[in-house]
Amino acid sequence: MKSYRKEIWMNIPTRRAMLNITGQVEDCLRESGIKEGLLLCNAMHITASVFINDDEPGLHKDYDDWLEKLAPHEPISHYRHNRTGEDNGDAHLKRQVMGREVVVAITNGKLDFGPWEQIFYGEFDGGRRKRLLVKIIGE
Repeated sequence: MKSYRKEIWMNIPTRRAMLNITGQVEDCLRESGIKEGLLLCNAMHITASVFINDDEPGLHKDYDDWLEKLAPHEPISHYRHNRTGEDNGDAHLKRQVMGREVVVAITNGKLDFGPWEQIFYGEFDGGRRKRLLVKIIGE
């Protein structure tokens, strides 16, 4: 069995964003040479997410609106976490809802997706560098 690991660095200038990273993950799969196995992609920061869904701008705006209603950024004093001097209590909650990682099967050297599935990086407290991990195991 082979193993491949790569970190992808992100620096989203806005506080929140959803970025399609499918191409970058597919590049990792090609680099790995693995044809059959599993791919894990996870955010290595607790205010960011990796998830699978459709690449449709209306859906992304719906997510953003829904998450902001669910865990609004302001008032900052609303979150006990922010009493530590931070202002990202909402980002931690948004990440928890959207998830930390995805696992995708690899078949014949390709990500084994259903219709319309793509991999996204969700940023909920941008403005600094953050890492994603791509780990692939298989043959």
